[in-house]
Amino acid sequence: MENAATPLVTPAEMAAVDCAAIGSGIDGYRLMDAAGAAVAACALRHHPRVVRAVALCGPGNNGGDGYVAARHLRAAGVDVDVFSLIDPERLTGDAARARDDWAGPIGAMADVRPKADVLIVDALFGGGLDRPIEGAAKAAIERINQAEAPVIAADLPSGISGRSGEVCGVALRARHTVTFVAPKPGHFLLPGAVHRGALHVVDIGIPERFARSPEQKLWLNTPAAWAGDLPVRGPGDHKYVRGHLSVFSGGFARTGAARLAALTGLRAGAGLVTVLAPGSALAADAAHLTAIMLHRIDDENELDAWLRDERLNSFVLGPAFGIGDRARRFTERVLAAGRALVLDADGLTSFAADTDGLCSFAGDGEVRLLLTPHQGEFGRLFPDLVADPSLSKIDRARLAAERVHAVVLYKGADTVVAAPDGRAVVSADAPPWLATAGSGDCLAGLAGGLIAQGMPLFEAAAAAAYMHGAAGQAAGEGLTAEDLPGHLPTFTALRERDNQHGRRELYRN
Repeated sequence: MENAATPLVTPAEMAAVDCAAIGSGIDGYRLMDAAGAAVAACALRHHPRVVRAVALCGPGNNGGDGYVAARHLRAAGVDVDVFSLIDPERLTGDAARARDDWAGPIGAMADVRPKADVLIVDALFGGGLDRPIEGAAKAAIERINQAEAPVIAADLPSGISGRSGEVCGVALRARHTVTFVAPKPGHFLLPGAVHRGALHVVDIGIPERFARSPEQKLWLNTPAAWAGDLPVRGPGDHKYVRGHLSVFSGGFARTGAARLAALTGLRAGAGLVTVLAPGSALAADAAHLTAIMLHRIDDENELDAWLRDERLNSFVLGPAFGIGDRARRFTERVLAAGRALVLDADGLTSFAADTDGLCSFAGDGEVRLLLTPHQGEFGRLFPDLVADPSLSKIDRARLAAERVHAVVLYKGADTVVAAPDGRAVVSADAPPWLATAGSGDCLAGLAGGLIAQGMPLFEAAAAAAYMHGAAGQAAGEGLTAEDLPGHLPTFTALRERDNQHGRRELYRN
């Protein structure tokens, strides 16, 4: 994983970053002043006609950012009212200094009466909150949401957990969120990603080395995270050096999903792709396949014979395959033969009551298994992880990956990819119109095609999730799954995106 990848930093980690920066000699109040000024600048840039604003200030340093923002807005000619959740005299340190520099009246949170034409600067809690909001703060947030007043949030909209993206009882809906140094998981995990509006990542003077520790294992899913592992084409390449992907087909009248996966794997660059179909499906598959090959596999003996060819290095099992013992037996055979397997759809559901069996098939050596569950499939495989409200989607994906010794691509609008060693990425750019029949089959085939070409499973899964989203964006609203393979970005384009990535400062929903 390249150092250029954008780290996602939890609130606890961000607190450590702040302490390390201040401990190195950087003035803490200078950082607070830069943060508050950035919030004010965002407000003025995106609401240039604002004449009245309300700043909501909480009990900690996030509240200090609010006092600074109010001061800068007032200096720009905006009429600003400030309201505090606590007695302002209880503030200490840099937050107390920011309160003193405001040098204006400070009202009580219970007195906030928002109007739709008044800009709200939200500096109540930031991303560190992980408990339900109550009392005057809850009432103020509910009134602001009801009034539909425009909100500029400092760090995260109040009520959104920066660790998990969950709503802590109630949360503000921001039009813009300004965060500092590095984004947080809660900016991209749902429902936080919806509440934050447009996200602006601002440099306030903390050197990047403080936010990029050698132990960093969580990143935003962009080409910077895996472009160095993309397959490299050589002038002497031929189809046999670009890998051979095998996709298992369902029976007659259940063949389309496998063909979608196979076509996407071929478009992703696999040198050869073969659909492995039972005898009942041969005619249906043969009527639709051209560049993709077809081979009959009815039972384990025929599969074992197919696996004797060492060039067959990547498999996809699950799309419309059928649920049951046959899927479990085929999974065992492929993994026992030392091949990489993408287990999707029916393949996952076949292990809903036998996760221990799946763990035994995956083994504990080289990671060769990629699981691609959506929320329902994940819940059937790992009901205990879903039932634990203290876990974020990242936590669940990481624990599942460790438990099964597999890479887990936990699908959704906030897809998380996790490896058994704790590495994880969160995707941010998938459009909502990807939620269509067959889209997941394409994703499974895309991952299988990248793995066939030699990409490590974690990087292949992360790249597949990103490319899948990019294809959806390029195809546009109204797409069907058949549109996706033809809109995949090229490896050249992905490397160019990596080179141009730098520090992204604006993310839109």
